[in-house]
Parts: sequence; structure tokens; C-alpha cells
Amino acid sequence: MAKSPGRSAFFFIFITVLLNMIGFGVIMPVMPQLIMEVTGEDVSHAAKWGGYLTVVYALMQFIMMPIIGGLSDRFGRRPVLLTSLAAYSFDFLIMALAPVIGVILVARVLAGAFAATFSTANAYIADISPPEKRAANFGLIGAAFGLGFIIGPAIGGFLGDQYGPRAPFFFVAAMGALNFMFGLFVLPETLKPENKRKFEWKRANALGSFKQFAQYPIMLPVAGVLFLSQIAHWTYPSVWAYYATEKYAWSEIAIAASLSYVGLTAAIVQGGLTRIIIPKIGERASALFAMSVTAVAYCLFAFASSGWMIYAIITFSALGGLAQPALQGIMSRTIPANAQGELQGAIAAVMSISMVIGPFVMTQLFSAFSAPGEAFELFGATLLPDGAPFYFPGTPFIFAMVLEIFAIAMLFLAFRQIQRPRDDTDTVAAPAE
Repeated sequence: MAKSPGRSAFFFIFITVLLNMIGFGVIMPVMPQLIMEVTGEDVSHAAKWGGYLTVVYALMQFIMMPIIGGLSDRFGRRPVLLTSLAAYSFDFLIMALAPVIGVILVARVLAGAFAATFSTANAYIADISPPEKRAANFGLIGAAFGLGFIIGPAIGGFLGDQYGPRAPFFFVAAMGALNFMFGLFVLPETLKPENKRKFEWKRANALGSFKQFAQYPIMLPVAGVLFLSQIAHWTYPSVWAYYATEKYAWSEIAIAASLSYVGLTAAIVQGGLTRIIIPKIGERASALFAMSVTAVAYCLFAFASSGWMIYAIITFSALGGLAQPALQGIMSRTIPANAQGELQGAIAAVMSISMVIGPFVMTQLFSAFSAPGEAFELFGATLLPDGAPFYFPGTPFIFAMVLEIFAIAMLFLAFRQIQRPRDDTDTVAAPAE
């Protein structure tokens, strides 16, 4: 491949990943308003529908990731990427025009299926990058994830506030179509014919990734910690827009500003402070510290009485971003070097399953404890006789705090199974046979 087309192809992959993350973030500030518009219901019922939409999106991602990866090994990277991008763009156009909630539900199923292209994008980067530049290029692709989450909610909030809740969907559909046209001209095929392999359904099975944990039982407690923490974490993207609408009466642009600030602070911590704090105090201490911060932050979010408090809590809670890289570091030190790829696949599977469970549970809790009814006061609590036992829209954050506390307890159990080397570093010895 010539040098110039290689740069253009890399730029296309970067934009594709960025656009997928923008598409994920752009709908968060406006989805409550769109659901209320098509259903005629209040924000409590909208949150319930929002949970269903997130679940089907996550479930399709979980199912389709290995399938799309297998198809790219059979037919090549170019057709899979371009077909997925075209379908993804058309899907956002469907959501922009959707007259009823059923159409949006079908559209989210399709969006989840055709957004599951990250593994193919990574394979393409590996194809076009020399070995000495692959790590740096993968880092840039990772930056596209963070950047997309920062600017996605900002775009969604601005367009939703100025032009209505459907405008962000038209925007993503148009950007996707333009990127598709760009890819037609700059994206060559990189999979050589001799490297293509037959597609087999038995390999296209996401659950197979979990065999990594069975092979190394010492990892099971740490995997459980990661799983519980991720379920708790999904409180933010799944409930935040509904919570801010219900409790603080924030507009789309106010919700977008808070989400963008979350992305900015997370980028600062994960892109900068992780390189300083984790090497200095170690992976174990970093994980425990970060998870403790996260548990406290959930509690603070649940009881914050004014909107201005939110930004201070977000700044504090960003330190919780140290937990995931610390946990991944612990896990990666537990297994041999030749099993690292399988480990990353297993971690990705854990993330996907948590995305199926977390948003559904959190949105249903929010819907139940913010449901309207004929309220009356008892011992300072607002009781809802035809809804939840009491009115408290912060319930999902309290549940997330409880999950995080359980995760911290599991982490202590995990540390009891990990042998500490004599030099008192965080290098983990291989499990005994």
C-alpha cells in the first residue's frame, strides 16, 4: 500500500470510530424528550423505555461482535466496514423519522448490530500499521472513543435545544453518509486472499470468551469485581438524562454540558493521572482507592439537592477512573503472556454483559421510584400509594453504591488469592497447579 492511501485509510477508521461514539453520546441528552414525544408519557415512563432501548442495543453488540469479526475474516475488512457504516447511518435516519416507539426499538436493534465493528476497525489498523507504530495507532483509536463521548453529548444538547430532539439523529445520519462516501474512495482492502478463512458459527460465539476465567480460577474474583463495578457504572449513561430532567429540570443543553464535563474529567484522569498514580501507589491500592471514591460519589449524586453541586461531584468522581486500568493490570499479570489476547476478549465480554444488565436495572429503578401518584407525607418521606413505596429518583445511584461496596469486598477476597512477590511490587505469580 502506498503511504498516502495508508494515511487516508487510517483517518477514515479514526473518523468511523469517532462517529460511532458520537452516535452513542449524541442521543443521551435528547432521548428522554424524543421518547416522551412519541409515547405521550412522562419522564418516568420514558426512562423505562430508555432501558429497553439500551438493552437491545447492548445485546445486539454482544451477539454481533464475534459474528462481524468472523465475516471480516471471510470477506475482508472493506465490505464489512462500509456495509456497517451505511446501515448505521440509515438506522439513524429511521430514528430521526420514527413516528412511534416501536420503530425506535427496531432501529436500536439495527444500530447495535451495525455498530459492532470495533474489532474489524482494530484489525484494519493492525493491517496498515508497521509493528513499531501499532501501539501508538491503537492509542489514537482509543482517543477517538474519549473524544466522541466528549463532543457527542455537546452536539446532541445543542442541536436538541435549538432544533428539537430529532435534529441530532439527522446530524449523525448525514455525517455517516459523508464518511461512507469518503471510505468508498480511500479505503482499500487489506486482508490478503490467502489469509481469508471460512466463516464458522462455532467460533462466532461471544460466550466462549469466558473460558479464560475458567482456566485461571484465581481471576474469577477480580472478574466479578469488574462485572459488579461495570453494572454500577452504567447508572451514568442510562439514567443521567432522566434523573437531571426529573430532579433539576435541566434542558437538553444543560444535560449535554454535564455529560461533556464527565468525558473531559475522565479523559484527564485516564489519559494523565493513571500514568502517575498507579505506578506510584500500585495497582491494588489504586483499585481500592478508586472504587471507594466511586461508592462515595454514587451516594453524593443520589442526595445532591441542587444542580450546581453536580459539577463538584463529577470532578471528585473522576478519580474512580483509576479502577478499571488497575484491575486490568492485575488480571493481565495473573496469566501468561501467550494468553493476553484471550484475556482482553474475556474482559470485553464482561463489559458487554454488564451493558445488557446495568441499564435495564437502573432505568427500571428510576422509573419505579419517580413514578407519579397521589403523594402524601409520612415521617418526611413522600409516599406514593400507587407507585413505589416512596419518591426518590436517586435510587439507582444508591443501588450502584451497594454494588460498588460488594465489589470492594470481593476485591479483598481476590487479593488473598494473589501471591505478593518478595520485592513487594504488584507483579502477580502464576497460579499453582
